[in-house]
Amino acid sequence: MTELYIGLMSGTSIDSIDAALISVNSEQITLLDSHSHTFPPALKQHIHHLCHADQASLDLIGACDREIAEHFAKATLALLAKSNLTASDITAIGSHGQTIRHRPSQEHQGPFTWQLGDPNIIAFKTGITTVADFRRMDMAAGGQAAPLAPIFHQALFGSGDVNRSLCNVGGISNVTWLPASGEIKGFDLGPGNALMDCWINHHRQQPFDANGQWAAGGTVLPELLARFLQHPFLLLPPPKSTGREEFHLHWVNELVSQLSHEPSPQDVQATLLEFTAQSIVTGITQHCPSAELYICGGGAHNGALMTRLNQLLPGVAVGTTDEIGIAADWVEACGFAWLAHQRMHRLPGSHTAVTGAAKACVLGGIYVAGV
Repeated sequence: MTELYIGLMSGTSIDSIDAALISVNSEQITLLDSHSHTFPPALKQHIHHLCHADQASLDLIGACDREIAEHFAKATLALLAKSNLTASDITAIGSHGQTIRHRPSQEHQGPFTWQLGDPNIIAFKTGITTVADFRRMDMAAGGQAAPLAPIFHQALFGSGDVNRSLCNVGGISNVTWLPASGEIKGFDLGPGNALMDCWINHHRQQPFDANGQWAAGGTVLPELLARFLQHPFLLLPPPKSTGREEFHLHWVNELVSQLSHEPSPQDVQATLLEFTAQSIVTGITQHCPSAELYICGGGAHNGALMTRLNQLLPGVAVGTTDEIGIAADWVEACGFAWLAHQRMHRLPGSHTAVTGAAKACVLGGIYVAGV
């Protein structure tokens, strides 16, 4: 029996809502259609504030919880219209929500993880049963609650012939190791696009460095790179996860200020790209030896980053997930659509070897659209 699911994802880049429509049967997962819905600038600014503020208004949190959900619902309805489908055609929505804080360790009064986007609103406004709150059951079981994509990567991209790695370069980068035989691995690697996006936005008022061109025109600063690479997260063994709480503009500015001279912003951008590339490569070579590496997420469109990954991984075939089944932009949203399928069928959505949880868990709460 074939079922249709919609996945909704807004990641640490906070650039837009990705909505993906997939079909699932016993043998195949297929991306049927997709839609990107941009956050209004004011809401995006509020989300950034909540991600970084030591203190925040409860009224602002509540308002953002409602407004984010309303935009998730709009993204869903636009995807339905684009696909010529109705709510009754969809088994369920899988909504990740918007993370505003992720504290997987006992530091900072953790562990806890917090995603906004009220699923009651999404279910009511779309008329579709909605699955949400995917992360906290895994955390309740002692896990990191991230990354959640590896079990989906295994279902979609696993090969019995070759060791294969998948690297999602969103705001934060994470990797999934899919060995030809044996147990999968997965963990966060460190910064993806987040630091590069913040830096170019601050200095050039651009949301991202298109194709990595600004970074490609700069010079890597060895002293600054060495400081970046000393971040303690990079030294932790898996399982591990991180977010904007650890990698943010204030941290970059603090390390830049410690240099003996003031560098050009373009050289800092080049150094941030090199830092991203090296943190990805180090994590993969240490823990995920593979003949193939496939990139998904926004980083797949950064030509300078892709070139550097190829240079740092000689002998590894580096490409994008477009080559093995799903366009790089839509893998994460497809993953949460699939996780909704897992929840509706009471199947596990996490893997103990990835998150460190005591056992594999059925993830997410179900919010029924109506009686």
